Amino acid sequence: MDMDNENIVLIDEDGSEIEFECLDYIELNDKKYVVLAEIGDEKEDDEEDEIVILEVVTEDGEDTFVTIEDDEEVDLVFDEFKSRIDEDVELTE
Repeated sequence: MDMDNENIVLIDEDGSEIEFECLDYIELNDKKYVVLAEIGDEKEDDEEDEIVILEVVTEDGEDTFVTIEDDEEVDLVFDEFKSRIDEDVELTE
């Protein structure tokens, strides 16, 4: 699954569609994750970009994005994401 530069639309609890950019796809501890950043100009200039990490579960050939309830699991995936960003920066400098 190649999600680089792919935009994904998710529906929030109010039924509103929110568009996200896929920043990375990570396989870690036999699980798959997607790292997303919200696209749009609704946020204030001083607001930081929000990163969303979801588990990718494949059922019947279809990928479904599932909220991760375990904060330690989210932190582990986020740390892996940050290390990949650091590696990319080092390679381009």
